[in-house]
Amino acid sequence: MGISSVGVVGLGYIGLPTAAILAANGMSVTGIDVNPSTVDAVNRGEVPFVEPDLAAYVSGSVASGKLRAVTSPEPADCFIVAVPTPFQGDHEPDLSYVRAAAQAIAPQLRGGELVILESTSPPGTTRKLADWIIEARPDLSLDGADGRPTFHAAHCPERVLPGRVMVELVTNDRIVGGLTHEAAERARDLYRAFCHGEILLTDAKTAEMAKLVENSFRDVNIAFANELSVIADRLGIDVWELVRLANHHPRVNILQPGPGVGGHCIAVDPWFIVDAAPEEARLIRTAREVNDTKPGWVLDKVRAAVEGTDKPVIAALGLAFKPDIDDLRESPARRIVGALADEYPQAEILVVEPHVGELPKELANRRNVVLSTVEDAVARADVIALLVGHSAFSEIRDGSLADAKRVLSFVGPVVASTA
Repeated sequence: MGISSVGVVGLGYIGLPTAAILAANGMSVTGIDVNPSTVDAVNRGEVPFVEPDLAAYVSGSVASGKLRAVTSPEPADCFIVAVPTPFQGDHEPDLSYVRAAAQAIAPQLRGGELVILESTSPPGTTRKLADWIIEARPDLSLDGADGRPTFHAAHCPERVLPGRVMVELVTNDRIVGGLTHEAAERARDLYRAFCHGEILLTDAKTAEMAKLVENSFRDVNIAFANELSVIADRLGIDVWELVRLANHHPRVNILQPGPGVGGHCIAVDPWFIVDAAPEEARLIRTAREVNDTKPGWVLDKVRAAVEGTDKPVIAALGLAFKPDIDDLRESPARRIVGALADEYPQAEILVVEPHVGELPKELANRRNVVLSTVEDAVARADVIALLVGHSAFSEIRDGSLADAKRVLSFVGPVVASTA
């Protein structure tokens, strides 16, 4: 059975770009999201978050009639599930969104459909997705047992970089893992509609693990850089100079340290491996702990900088989890600002985040936290904490600042601060 219609469940940072690029390549796509404001925005041809080039894809696809959004699934040849998979409690995976998606899709299946899980997931989640569908629809099966109609289930993890999603959806290689080989082949054929990279077939559990391993590799390397920055500070060494010099070795490529690790992927995915193999994942667990404790070290540095100031004015530059995007998920900068607001109720904390129009709820309700412009924050601050390397802050990193008492950069060297 060929695929001409696709339902994409979850219109977030991955689901909406996937829906838009499928629609741009001739598919009839229905985007499904439980948030009515997101559905309304998409149906107006608008994008409810910042991602370069996405707006043109969405507006064009909506105008052509190839993309529309609804709040509940409708029949389709294929469903792609791109919902959140956070962790809860003691870093245990929360698969409630995946289960809810399975239960919403199940009534729409008639047999022959392909269901693809794109959400980054612990090993075995695609099987659980299929089991939840069968639980809701015992008249269906994965293998045609007892003459029941079949559906096909596969996992295809997204591998894109925020800020380059529309480019990397096309150019990056993809991993496709099926619960059956036929499911993997059907998913491969769908992604060939837009993916110019190599499409690699495997089983579902290996595909799930591959994404977790990719992000854990990054997390371990970032942890090395972050731990190195703490050691260098203890020894009175400029970590930026240290990394620059060490990276002149032909087989060394140390990453740049920062205030921690954020985003839905690297800050979350390694815990899925730890949860799956808690006794064996020792290095992965340690790396997560190193990166999770880095914001506390940043707070210590800010505390030292404001010591002795009765009512300090602190400029916090950046809230996103990485430069030049508006994504605040799991952002260490966001946690740092919240902790400062709690600890210094008498302070005025000027937050500068050029990619958002309002503070997140937990900060917007604080009297001592305000969203500011970079010019006002720099002019008034006693201490400037550079938390995200946005391009808008390049002048500060270049050392052209003259009005602040102290600049603390946690994302790169400041050429000549006024400290």
